[in-house]
This record gives sequence, C-alpha cells and structure tokens, in this order.
Amino acid sequence: MTVKPAPHENLLTPSEVATLFRVDPKTVTRWAKAGKLSSIRTLGGHRRYLESEVQALLTGVPQQRPAD
Repeated sequence: MTVKPAPHENLLTPSEVATLFRVDPKTVTRWAKAGKLSSIRTLGGHRRYLESEVQALLTGVPQQRPAD
C-alpha cells in the first residue's frame, strides 16, 4: 500500500527499518508487498516507510491507516 506522508513525517529506508527489526532489508520489502507495512515510493522508485508506522509495529500498537 502506498500512502502520502504528512509534510513533517520522518521517512525511513528499508535498511533503517531492517536494523530496527534485526531482519534483512528484503524482508522489509516483503512485508510492504504483503500489506503489513505501507510504503512510499521516491521519484527514483525507492521505498520509504513512515517512522510512526514502523514504531507502532515495533511496539505492537495497531495503527489506523487512512482510507483511500
């Protein structure tokens, strides 16, 4: 799922997210493809992840996703 970040929202790279979860960056990409984590694509096609959503997933707090 692709979302539009708030103007002040911090974005994380797959490597940064992988470090937090102690997994391979490809695992983070698989999570995004499976819908467990939403991603944003840069103009160059690279994935970025909302820091708030990553932190919520880390702490186990369910987060509401905005409806499209």
